[in-house]
Amino acid sequence: MNHPLEGLWQPVYAELDGEEAPRMFLEKLELELSSGKYTVRFGGEASDHGTYEIDAISLTLRGVTGANAGRTIPSIFKFTGTSLSICYGLSGERPAKFTTASGQQLYLVNYQRKEQEVNR
Repeated sequence: MNHPLEGLWQPVYAELDGEEAPRMFLEKLELELSSGKYTVRFGGEASDHGTYEIDAISLTLRGVTGANAGRTIPSIFKFTGTSLSICYGLSGERPAKFTTASGQQLYLVNYQRKEQEVNR
């Protein structure tokens, strides 16, 4: 059975250590979660790939290739139908809440579910 988080996600808002990411950057990104594997694409090209594990409120990513190869990134998430918020602990510590501030090494992203294209 597929987990409800599986699918394609388009970031609509992101901030890293309290600094908002430019919208033009977010429009080129997408996150795909499928069968325990994740892929981040930028401009249609895979830039980060690995595995993930989910429990009730936490998500743990393990990078295999790309920008986060060899890293474990503990995260927390909130999910409501077509919206997903993930706060990534880039320092290796699982975040306690969905906020970021300077120097915390936290990356907060709000996603909207993306319609899947037929010929993917």
